[in-house]
Amino acid sequence: MSTLSPGLRPPADRPVPPEPRTSARPGPRIAAPPEPRAGRFRRAAARLTPADRAVLWFYLLTRISLWITAHFARWLFPARPGARGAAPVLAPFQRWDANHYLHIARDGYFPAGAGPWTSGWDNREAFFPGYPFLLRAVHTVVPDWTAAGLLISFVAGAVAVLALARIAWVYLPEDAAGRRTAALFLLSPCAVFLAVGYTEALFLAFALPAWLAAVRHRWALAAVLTALATTVRVSGLFLAAAIALLFVLTAGEKRDRRSWRAAGWTLLPALPPAAYSWYLHVYTGDWMAWKHAQERGWYRTFHTPWEAWANTWNGAFGHTQTTGYALMFQAELVAMLVGLGLAAVLLYRRRWPEALYVALSLWALGTSYWYTSIPRATLLWWPLWIGLAALSLRRPWFRTAYLSVAAPVTTLVALTFLTGRWAG
Repeated sequence: MSTLSPGLRPPADRPVPPEPRTSARPGPRIAAPPEPRAGRFRRAAARLTPADRAVLWFYLLTRISLWITAHFARWLFPARPGARGAAPVLAPFQRWDANHYLHIARDGYFPAGAGPWTSGWDNREAFFPGYPFLLRAVHTVVPDWTAAGLLISFVAGAVAVLALARIAWVYLPEDAAGRRTAALFLLSPCAVFLAVGYTEALFLAFALPAWLAAVRHRWALAAVLTALATTVRVSGLFLAAAIALLFVLTAGEKRDRRSWRAAGWTLLPALPPAAYSWYLHVYTGDWMAWKHAQERGWYRTFHTPWEAWANTWNGAFGHTQTTGYALMFQAELVAMLVGLGLAAVLLYRRRWPEALYVALSLWALGTSYWYTSIPRATLLWWPLWIGLAALSLRRPWFRTAYLSVAAPVTTLVALTFLTGRWAG
């Protein structure tokens, strides 16, 4: 099998009909009135194929399902026993890391001179600035902070799932590949995090179109989108490495000097993290302040992979944690095994760039004191969902088995997060 993604199909360009000829001499040009917003919207919607619309329709249905779940959660699981009224409508969505992003967007990284030197510091510099910056911008239009975050995730999630479906159509020949990939992705166990005030949806809204541009050899666009992804999560650097490797393999196969002229674009994604590190250094004197904040707040000090596995195993089965957190650690172990299996399959199939992306993610997540947030990280592994879709298309029974397992787990994880019992 080729070192590049075999079976890649070039994008189908729509033919543009020629303008009708006329023998009349052109008169003076008159500036056309600006196109109404409704007209621009209709023209943009016309670019969507029926398959695109089916994916977006399914996406909307899953959002409605999640909102219904959140509504019932605030009634069935009140914060205080014996409560006579439900929590506010948006309260289920304002949990855990969403509060960190809100505080950064509202107050900045170092409000009133506070910082790591302050007692009780919340280590907010661990979070990259892309999402809080956008949250603050949207808040100027949407007064409620939580609603602003939900709007960002809603729009970004639509972009991400549509890009994922189009990537699937590049890899798989079946017409149903995009819809199947989107369905498995949106019904995955941690899909709730695509709809709340977290960074997964926004990151994927940049990362997946970046990968789609890269497989089409549009390197400048891929670099710009990847640079935007690195403003949101450090995982953007893993994507940048994968795209750089894809570029090297592509240019090497062409054996054409002109193919290497775009090499400089592969360096662009490193600029946002470098700028953020410089900003933190100005305030803290520490170039790696974001990494040290993760170590202080989330036990992300370096440990060997076997130490991290042992510590997580002890948390899952050593009776050192409450049952809820023990279950969380069990999920971390399962997600790590899924990631290792995915990396092995990608290596076997010689999907070198995708394997590099997943391997770097596993290394970053698997070398802490114990595993944290690996189940959420599965949302970022687009080869996983395309591979599962391919398997379900070849083996129809797999879709039934997947949904039978995923449906209750997805509901349970959503309820756990929406009631504030688990960070994920």
